[in-house]
Amino acid sequence: MSVHPTHREVPTQMVDVEGTAFAYRDLGPRTGTPVILLNHLAAILDNWDPRVVDGIAAHRRVITFDNRGVGASGGRTPSTIAEMATDAVAFIRALGLEEVDLLGFSMGGFVAQVIAEEHPNLVRRMILAGTGPAGGAGIDKVTRLTALDVVRGALTFRDAKYYLFFTTTPHGRSEARAFLARLEERTHDRDTAISVPSFRAHLKAIHRWGVQQPTDLSRLRLPVLVANGDQDRMVPSHNSADLARRLPDARLALYPDAGHGGIFQHHADFVPEAVAFLDD
Repeated sequence: MSVHPTHREVPTQMVDVEGTAFAYRDLGPRTGTPVILLNHLAAILDNWDPRVVDGIAAHRRVITFDNRGVGASGGRTPSTIAEMATDAVAFIRALGLEEVDLLGFSMGGFVAQVIAEEHPNLVRRMILAGTGPAGGAGIDKVTRLTALDVVRGALTFRDAKYYLFFTTTPHGRSEARAFLARLEERTHDRDTAISVPSFRAHLKAIHRWGVQQPTDLSRLRLPVLVANGDQDRMVPSHNSADLARRLPDARLALYPDAGHGGIFQHHADFVPEAVAFLDD
């Protein structure tokens, strides 16, 4: 039996962040640099793959949280990535942390880039998964693509992530079903679903990031692991290659026959690579 609670059983906690209650979960050993997980579009605490959270938490302290206005966190959801980054830093400070590692997935990867640029002394290492740089090709199409697959999911009685995160191959479809089943493993103390206004705010923030002028990524001098599936439709995979090329100290991992949720589909490969990178 694990010494530490797992993603399935760790309690949800609340912390006051400048007058607003933020919901979070904190698991894993209390040694080493904590890893802060930054979530994707419309995501709440229960949208993190338990295999990724527990896999990293077997070695490192892992903290997941709902940003302002999302899930059980209070306040109004920001409609810019910069504001989300400000809130994330305030959350980290509210926990009394002075140095962290970041794992940003999709929209969370946008937020991670801003944090690392604006607070270089706060972030030691960073993992950017299923994400891309400001102004990256195709990112401004996320709103349309998401809307289409949300409708598609409703018509087929499936979670939209079945279509958005995975390839259409038999293997991809099988992995999609397995991933969605894992998201239901936690049966108590589940998070609150995102509201429609918060979802719209996320879409606005992503669109603004997609049409934003590119930033000078050479200023991010920290070690970065860039990971994605090789067939990402949401944030096209060439954005991952672009990130790895433009960042001064980056390594790239592209997983075969995998889409936006490549780190979830290939968690058996991603977790050891992530842990090794963070411990390097």
